Amino acid sequence: MSNSIEKHSLAKSIFLHLLPGVLVGLYYFLLAPIVKQYGFPNVMALIISGIFVLLPIELGFLMYQSRKKREKFIGEIVKYQKPLKIWQYILWVAVIFILTGLLFKAFGFASEFLMQRFSWIPSTHMLDMGLNGEYPKTNLIITYTLFFLFMVLILPAVEELYFRGYLLPRMPNKLRGWVVPIHSALFALYHTWTPWLFITRTVGVLPLIYLVKRKENIYIGIIAHCIINSIDFIIGLVFIMNQ
Repeated sequence: MSNSIEKHSLAKSIFLHLLPGVLVGLYYFLLAPIVKQYGFPNVMALIISGIFVLLPIELGFLMYQSRKKREKFIGEIVKYQKPLKIWQYILWVAVIFILTGLLFKAFGFASEFLMQRFSWIPSTHMLDMGLNGEYPKTNLIITYTLFFLFMVLILPAVEELYFRGYLLPRMPNKLRGWVVPIHSALFALYHTWTPWLFITRTVGVLPLIYLVKRKENIYIGIIAHCIINSIDFIIGLVFIMNQ
């Protein structure tokens, strides 16, 4: 299947990987101190950035490509639609979830190391999940309701459609066996709002990328990505319930 896909140049691939992250990051860093003034943790700024920047850019770009090339959105623009049995979804999503958790834990030292190198970032701009008792309960309820809708469900799905369904299968052939690690590194760099997680995220998402590519199924990536993002939501929900 992959041999029939029109490949991007390396420059175009890098540009399309990083541009959405640069714009989301700029929007987030502008909003972070503002939402804090209104009594919200700055993760709300990330949610808003996702809604008004990430969503229209990534999903809008895919829809534009579908209309421009007169190709089906699912199957032609967004690749990796090979069907799997239910037990395979359960198995591979579980594998991704476990391996990602282990790798993030194992490479946590790298995040701590890089965090020291980014100590110049103002505290108002460091991602704050609001779990320090500083924010009103009502504001946290609003924050985590939106977090669940967008950061757990909608935005991870859109990211998988864009990165794994569109960009990954179109990466240059000359990269050969480096396609997965380079795509993973670019995806990590795309997260400009948490640069200290670059190494940890690069390694941590390798299982997801590899299995989506290997199985040619984007849906295991979508499901796994949503479940992984739900961890922060569950932690926040427990915190709110115990307030």
